[in-house]
Amino acid sequence: MKNRRIPIFLTIFFIVLAACFLYFATNVIDEFEKKKPALPILGNDHNHHVQPFSFINQDGITITEQTTKGKICVVEYFFATCKGICPKMNENMRIIYDAYKGNNDVLILSHTVDPQKDSVAALKAYSNKFKADAQHWMFLTGDKKQLYEAARFSYLINAQQDTAGLTIDKDFIHDKHFVLVDRIGRIRGFYDGLEESSMNTLIVDIKTLLREKE
Repeated sequence: MKNRRIPIFLTIFFIVLAACFLYFATNVIDEFEKKKPALPILGNDHNHHVQPFSFINQDGITITEQTTKGKICVVEYFFATCKGICPKMNENMRIIYDAYKGNNDVLILSHTVDPQKDSVAALKAYSNKFKADAQHWMFLTGDKKQLYEAARFSYLINAQQDTAGLTIDKDFIHDKHFVLVDRIGRIRGFYDGLEESSMNTLIVDIKTLLREKE
């Protein structure tokens, strides 16, 4: 009767083959985990990006999507004469500003929803209350239609009525959320601008995006 034992060299071959497969599989999984975004990509699909825009900051400088290209942005909508949620929101936004002040990879964009009153001069005076450096915290005004379209279709901000007794049109956008946008214009998070605990989360999430490769 023939000896049916597998020759030792075949046994070694299969062991080595199994080890190589395990090593390859483990490294592929590791690389996949490294490339997988740590924060979700939000929107109707992963192709959602902030659309081109053109607004003016508190120094009278035109700001476009080229200005924000390659930067992590924190976005909000407010108006300077607001006596309701805006002051609290911007006190909390200052927490974010102070945490990343001087970091050229992080930019705050505060859009007015009342461009008729919030002129460049008005926004400059308002920004001075927060000692905001326009290189890092921009207060933006411009065409109302474009501001509102950016809110709804780029930043996916929903309208929330809290007008502090003001009589304004029904199309007015007033929302308490901050929006986190990554380096290539994708929405990565929404945060309650009235809650300091949300600011702690936002600070950590910005740090995550700073480490993330495109």
